[in-house]
Amino acid sequence: MKTTIFLVRHCEAEGNWRRLFQGHYDGAVSELGRRQLDRLALRFQGIHLDAVYSSPLSRAYETAKAINRSHHLPIQLEEGLMEINGGRFEGQYFDQLSTLFPAEYEMWEHDPAHFQAPGGESMVQVYERMKNTLDRIARENAGGVVAVASHGCAIRNYQCYIRGLPLSRVNSVTWCDNTAVNRVEYDEEFVPHVVYLNDTSHLPIELSTLAKQDWWKT
Repeated sequence: MKTTIFLVRHCEAEGNWRRLFQGHYDGAVSELGRRQLDRLALRFQGIHLDAVYSSPLSRAYETAKAINRSHHLPIQLEEGLMEINGGRFEGQYFDQLSTLFPAEYEMWEHDPAHFQAPGGESMVQVYERMKNTLDRIARENAGGVVAVASHGCAIRNYQCYIRGLPLSRVNSVTWCDNTAVNRVEYDEEFVPHVVYLNDTSHLPIELSTLAKQDWWKT
């Protein structure tokens, strides 16, 4: 008996196109993001789902609603699926962070496993809560198929876990695009196994956020 998790990154929102540190900053979904959601809804139209979960932040919740368009399931909000709390990084432009918080930004870029913004959440905390939340969701839906809407940094941490990598290797985990889909299957002992990661086959290139940016390549 396997339990399937479709873990989806939220659609493009204000922070993605303006290059702000979003974290818990609850910016609006962009026009491109709306178009991404239409494609995502079509992708999930023919996939059986037993449950839908979402981070309570609006960009994730709107993504969960798109996944759920053809299913009409209750969307269960989970704070454990939220993006990293960026503290004083929240809402700041990325190109200003190195000036405002040089030491912390250096860690974000080159040693993210030890990152913690002033007044924010540590990367270790994000890793542990994503691991614990997704493992619990799998157990609560044993044998079922579940869609989960979450966030880029949070998903990166969870990918570290399911790939068997230590958190110190988080920088080797590629950022996923907006509305990218990850499929994970938990076995009978609730050990997660990767089926695929960062799949954007539902998006034409003109609807990709990362195709228009290069920060993630460095």
